[in-house]
Amino acid sequence: MLLWLAQYFQQDLGALRVFNFITFRAVFATLTALAIGLISGPAVIRMLTRLKVGQAVRKDGPQTHLIKSGTPTMGGALILLGIGISTFLWADWSNRFIWVVLVVTLGYGAIGWVDDYRKVVYKNPEGMSSREKYFWQSLIGLVAAIYLAFSVSAPTNTKVWQLFMAWVQSGFSLDLPPKADLIVPFFKTISYPLGVWGFILLTYLVIVGSSNAVNLTDGLDGLAIMPTVMVGSALGLIAYLTGSAVYAKYLFIPHIPGAAELLIFCGAMAGAGLAFLWYNAHPAQVFMGDVGALALGGALGTVAVIVRQEIVLFIMGGIFVVETLSVVMQVTYFKYTKKRFGVGRRILLMAPLHHHFEQKGWKETQVVVRFWIVTMMLVLFGLSTLKLR
Repeated sequence: MLLWLAQYFQQDLGALRVFNFITFRAVFATLTALAIGLISGPAVIRMLTRLKVGQAVRKDGPQTHLIKSGTPTMGGALILLGIGISTFLWADWSNRFIWVVLVVTLGYGAIGWVDDYRKVVYKNPEGMSSREKYFWQSLIGLVAAIYLAFSVSAPTNTKVWQLFMAWVQSGFSLDLPPKADLIVPFFKTISYPLGVWGFILLTYLVIVGSSNAVNLTDGLDGLAIMPTVMVGSALGLIAYLTGSAVYAKYLFIPHIPGAAELLIFCGAMAGAGLAFLWYNAHPAQVFMGDVGALALGGALGTVAVIVRQEIVLFIMGGIFVVETLSVVMQVTYFKYTKKRFGVGRRILLMAPLHHHFEQKGWKETQVVVRFWIVTMMLVLFGLSTLKLR
């Protein structure tokens, strides 16, 4: 909105031309989201407390977490509030990538809201059934994947529709341009053509997988939000570089017109995340809940797909990946051993991985800060892939 107003009045006030710079708007989008979160945080927490929206702690979890029972949850709404308002104020409304990321983020946030609501109203720690949650995640993920398959390959929505119709008329066999290939880090010229169906499948897996991975990681005070801020900020930088024809050519990465505007969204996400961390730091005054975790994970996956850095997201979000794998391995091994030996066995003391380290004797704050440090190293390594080619 502010960009439109600045462009409207800049003939009379030349200083308003500064709003045309994405970096300027990204900085203020971050500060705006941060301010919104810090100012509205106490009111949101009081409201959640008054509504008795308290977290129901799983009885089979670590015993040290029982004291957290009743802490207000659904605090992810505070993050979405900051992201939504800040993006509304500072982003270019005509940018198609801003809209698709917002749709995924708010759509997954709505799924998380329903899940959290059922948890706190019905006092059921499991919330929405896995099948129902997966259905809605898949629906949003597939719609976004189909749209991105053509929008990444075309500079405008008009061209997107033309490319889509050409694909349909070709009998669904039309290949996508090279910029839609799967990019392999550390190599200048190595990429794998995906085709439309391959692109849709990969995008679907990245968006849905990222959403659930962040959700699984959100088990300790501050554990999920800081890695999300770091990874999101790095993706924002990559989006800015990808949207610039000069930088993209220099770094041998695909040039995606319009992708640079995602720096605004990522800045807003970072600011809102830091504001939330202010109240989520140990001992947490509020929990993120699924409304925040599912939304933020979906946002990270969508941005990574747009800038064609799915593998780099896998690297930078290594904590999310390992947390997810720990659950998959634990459940798979338990079911296998129970079927074969009659008694289920476990690889870890408890899953996800952060609970395993708690059972090993690490304090909650030790687990959280050490995971932050690992994420920082992975993010720096992921950014280095842009130059080391």
